Order: sequence, then structure tokens, then C-alpha cells
Amino acid sequence: MTVSILRRIASPKKAIAAGAVAAAATGMVFAAAPAQAAPAAATSDSAKAVAQRMIADDAQFQCFDRIVSHESGWDVNAKNASSGAYGLVQALPGSKMASAGADWQTNPETQIKWGHEYMKDRYGSPCGAWDHWQANGWY
Repeated sequence: MTVSILRRIASPKKAIAAGAVAAAATGMVFAAAPAQAAPAAATSDSAKAVAQRMIADDAQFQCFDRIVSHESGWDVNAKNASSGAYGLVQALPGSKMASAGADWQTNPETQIKWGHEYMKDRYGSPCGAWDHWQANGWY
């Protein structure tokens, strides 16, 4: 009887509801269908979010963001096949980021720390590094 009711209902949502009513009437128990996964959203632990927390000045963060977006697209594992530059900030060689932490190959926080310090030491700030990048296509 339940099957014939379900076959006559056109809408899948109505069929599910009707099936639940029929199951309740007969004492049958069904597990709820798993919800569809939502598209992945940027988590608070994304590399970009980590950088934003580490670089408090919004203007400096924006400059840092522009450089990293151009250099690696925020891919912590980015590697330039021709030069060997590595990571978010494309350090060359990548191993020099070890001065910021032993986990330099996989930890975005370590790469951000190293890259931010490099930009401050060499160019005065991330915005100084961005000015150089715009003029030269590299920093």
C-alpha cells in the first residue's frame, strides 16, 4: 500500500514525506539521509586568514596579499619548476624559510612569518615589496 502511494506522488520531497508518514504509521524506522555537503568555503585557518591575523595593518596586508596572489595563488606547496622557488612567497631557495621554522615546507604560518620579515628587511614593508614587484615583476 505504501509503495502505491509513493508511486503516485510526483515530487521527490513529497515522496520522502509520504514515506515518513507511512513508516511512522507502520512503526518502521529509517535513518535520515545525509545532508549534501556545502561547497568548501575558506576556513578561518586558510593561509590568507592566517596572514591577515599576522599582519595587523590592513594596508600592509593588502600589499602582502597582492604579492602572494601573484607569486603562488596562496598555494603553500607552490613550486616554480624552472627556478625552484617555493611556497606562498616563492622563496629562492625555499629552504631558507627554515630560519622561521622546521615546518617551512607545509606550514603557511611559518612561510608567512618568513616572507613578512623578508619584505620588511629588504623593502621596508610589504608595500615597499609590492612597489618593487610592480616596477620589476618580482621582489
